[in-house]
Amino acid sequence: VAMETVSLEHQIQSVQRHIAFLKKEQMELLHDLHLEILRLQKHCSELTHDLEIKELEARQQDALDRELEEKCRAMEAQLQEKEKDNLELRKELRHKETLVAALRSSLRSKERRFLEELKRRSHRVTVLDTELQKQTEAAA
Repeated sequence: VAMETVSLEHQIQSVQRHIAFLKKEQMELLHDLHLEILRLQKHCSELTHDLEIKELEARQQDALDRELEEKCRAMEAQLQEKEKDNLELRKELRHKETLVAALRSSLRSKERRFLEELKRRSHRVTVLDTELQKQTEAAA
């Protein structure tokens, strides 16, 4: 009986040592888990902050993109208007070039008639001058 009591006490002490060891291991594991949880919470906070900054930047970029698209549309509208104005000016220029060509042609024709008339009158003056000289010689 005494032997059984000693054996039983050894077993109890062994179990108590195992329990103490397991408690110590459990405490260390809990401590490490708490540290890991804190590290993960900090990392999660940093990631959340980074995500918020990226979302803010994305919203700002979207706003900038929309603004640039609006400016681009306005510039395209202005370009179309300028091209339309340009087309009108080209039509007007062609019309005026046609008028200038017609006026030049008319001017050349009038100049030709004027020169012909001038030749006839010059010839007539020469003929009359010759007759006048003949009459002056005859009278003298």
